Amino acid sequence: MSGKVLLVEDEHKIARVLELELRHEGYEVTLARNGPDGLELARGGSWDVILLNIMLPGITGLDVLKQIRETNRTVPVILLTARDTVPDKVNGLDLGANDYMTKPFAIEELMARIRGLIRTSRVQSREDEDVYRVGDLSLDAKSRTVKRGEEPIELTPREFELLLYFMKHPGEVLSREHILSDVWGYDFAGDTNLVDVYVRYLRQKIDEGFKTKLIQTSRGVGYYLKHPQPEGKPT
Repeated sequence: MSGKVLLVEDEHKIARVLELELRHEGYEVTLARNGPDGLELARGGSWDVILLNIMLPGITGLDVLKQIRETNRTVPVILLTARDTVPDKVNGLDLGANDYMTKPFAIEELMARIRGLIRTSRVQSREDEDVYRVGDLSLDAKSRTVKRGEEPIELTPREFELLLYFMKHPGEVLSREHILSDVWGYDFAGDTNLVDVYVRYLRQKIDEGFKTKLIQTSRGVGYYLKHPQPEGKPT
């Protein structure tokens, strides 16, 4: 099985063994040796599974996990630790870990758990392929529903199509001309100012009252949907 694995482990010998074994199994491995680096990589990449040591310098593994789950609830996370008490396990699972391995562990068992989590995650991803998420904003293309956090947002059909277009291209600067042709139709002969009007409508509905403004302007070019840091709570 192939996939991208983020390994966050500060113990050199364990990290080296795991990295070699994972690469031997066909995985692409990125290693972080402390909490802050692990958190930055977790937020900035697309991972099939994250292996996360609890005792890390800088930020503990549990704090890293907590911050990952603020913006990403789906990436599988396996905690690695020498602590074997029930409260420790419960705490990790309550924070959103998918599994828990106590050191020392058998490499074969860890690999089996990784394969199982990746299979489950990929099946779930196919089931959720019509659900788009950027930060705390979610859009379900099947039910045509939109939420910012837990707050439902009512959109007109055209506003919905425009937001869907943005969410299919997160972080990508989209020109007014491309938006007009792709959302309104290639044969639509309207003015590009129409895009500005509907972007203003969207901003009023999905950004107003939130610290993080998702729809950003690229001056002289167009608009883009911003990947936020974990904030975006109502003010």
